Amino acid sequence: MENYLLSYWWVVLIVLCIALYKFIFRFLFGMVMVPEDKIGLVTKKFVLFGTNKELPDGRIIATKGEAGFQAKALAPGLYFGKWVWQFDIFMASFTVIPEGKIGLVLSKDGAGIPTGNILAHQVDSDSYQDAEKFLNNGGQRGRQISYLTAGSYRINTLLFQISVTDMIRIQESMVGIVTTLDGLPIEAGQIAGKIVDDHNNFQNFDTFIKKGGNRGLQPQVVLAGSYNLNPWAVQMEEIPMTEISIGYVGVVISYIGQDGKDLTGNDFKHGNIVEKGFKGVWLEPLGPGKYPINKYIMKVELVPTTNLVLNWANSRNEAHNLDKNLSTITVRSKDGFPFNLDVAQIIHVPSTEAPKVIARFGNMVNLVSQVLEPTIGNYFRNSAQDSDVIAFLSTRKERQESAKSHIKKVLDEYNVNAVDTLIGDIVPPDTLMKTLTDRKIAEEQKITYDTQKKAQETRQGMEKETAIADMQKDIVKAQQSVEISERTANATVKKAEGDATSVKLNVGAEAEATKMRAHAEAESTRARAQADSEAIRLKASAQAEQISLTGNAEAGKILAIGKSTAEAYELAVKALGGENFTRYKITEELAKGNIKLIPDVLISGNNGNGSAIDGILGLKLMEMINPIKNEGQSKL
Repeated sequence: MENYLLSYWWVVLIVLCIALYKFIFRFLFGMVMVPEDKIGLVTKKFVLFGTNKELPDGRIIATKGEAGFQAKALAPGLYFGKWVWQFDIFMASFTVIPEGKIGLVLSKDGAGIPTGNILAHQVDSDSYQDAEKFLNNGGQRGRQISYLTAGSYRINTLLFQISVTDMIRIQESMVGIVTTLDGLPIEAGQIAGKIVDDHNNFQNFDTFIKKGGNRGLQPQVVLAGSYNLNPWAVQMEEIPMTEISIGYVGVVISYIGQDGKDLTGNDFKHGNIVEKGFKGVWLEPLGPGKYPINKYIMKVELVPTTNLVLNWANSRNEAHNLDKNLSTITVRSKDGFPFNLDVAQIIHVPSTEAPKVIARFGNMVNLVSQVLEPTIGNYFRNSAQDSDVIAFLSTRKERQESAKSHIKKVLDEYNVNAVDTLIGDIVPPDTLMKTLTDRKIAEEQKITYDTQKKAQETRQGMEKETAIADMQKDIVKAQQSVEISERTANATVKKAEGDATSVKLNVGAEAEATKMRAHAEAESTRARAQADSEAIRLKASAQAEQISLTGNAEAGKILAIGKSTAEAYELAVKALGGENFTRYKITEELAKGNIKLIPDVLISGNNGNGSAIDGILGLKLMEMINPIKNEGQSKL
């Protein structure tokens, strides 16, 4: 161990030299060295010479060499004469105020603060780094009105106590409401102090005090930003800015300022409207935007300048919520029935009239409750008493127009435009509604039955027309048959006339025979015609019954054929004569039957022109001439 100490003897020597140096220079010369990052706080233990040996009463910091805490501190450097037996030197660190902070200063010594003040006024002291200067310039004990901003300071902490606090920050779209804690009392009749300039948003509070600033609520506000505000002097409340939306104006009601001249004239007796800056309702409203309004000294009433709809209904309210207390209007009719009305009122407040509305009512809610609600409710109650429920329902349009006119006249007196009055749902009593419903159902059923009846009649007519249309083909066919028959008859007549002439020319010799045959045939034809006519008549009669259901086409056809046949016979008789026509028809019938009326060979007696032999010879001759025909006849 001894060998180890001997090997480092030079270290021990250095330590001893330093100790001896400090001892020698500190005791013999009173030398003190203050480092660069320190400050020397001096306490004087006693006074060797002079009369100022003790501090005055009430003082704790010596400025004139008295014993005790010394105001003058030692800055970094080398000092002599500070003997250890007389002075006590304490090395204190610098006072550092960080960024975003401020240092509040509390003085432990100095003059007294005047009565009524709570903060010491500002004196020149190199930001409180020169304590001796502070005390000599009349610095006051207690909380100081000034503060230290961010940085490093050589503060004599024997005199000053430093408290570090945050800066004041006001966010965007916010406003700071200021209340000062020191200054003159607020004037009588006012709720806020007077406006003071040049105090840099209350950061230079000493200037505010010197210019006569008042303690308490301030009319000035602080906008967004960071501020070095002494919280012992200023209290800050952060509130949102006043926002006026599009479609609204803001009527300002100021609670501070001098009484201004009323600008409304003698006709308006419901309140004073003054210029901007005076106490009362300002004449010029604020337009849409954001405003740094001090809510404690003025109020902004929002007034909608667009059309405003108010509903007297239980289940419907608008976004503005001004009609939240309005409900369906219950009225009583002339016949004693209560029923409910849903009413909507559209109003408009011009921006130039908005201050008058606020001066009269205070806000839009009061306008609705004090004017619109009683006016509209009473109008419809009075209107309903003049008629019964059914009449009220049936004259809804007229009553709506009447209400619009009446309410417009009333609201004009209150500087409000009535745009329209609308009657919504009308709810009669259930018993009356059932009666009306039953009556209406009966009326609709009657209309339905009438409609169905007309539909059936139309359907019957349609079916009749359809049947007629279906028979039209048969009728046309019958008409065509009649026309064909007429033409055939005419052709027959013409043919008969031609045949009659031919008969006259070709059968002159047989006229008498033909006359006899025609007469016989005429009789036969007349008999057949009568029989046919009777048959046709009976047939036509039977078919007439059928035609009454299906149409007269077939009967007409048959009748036309009969008529045409009869007319043909009548024309033939007129052309040939009765006897000739009879002979003609007999001849025609005999010809159809291949009956020979005159023999090929006539054999007569002695009174004739030939004998029997002549007849036989004639027959033989005929056989020879026409053997084939005779053969056919023989076979027959």
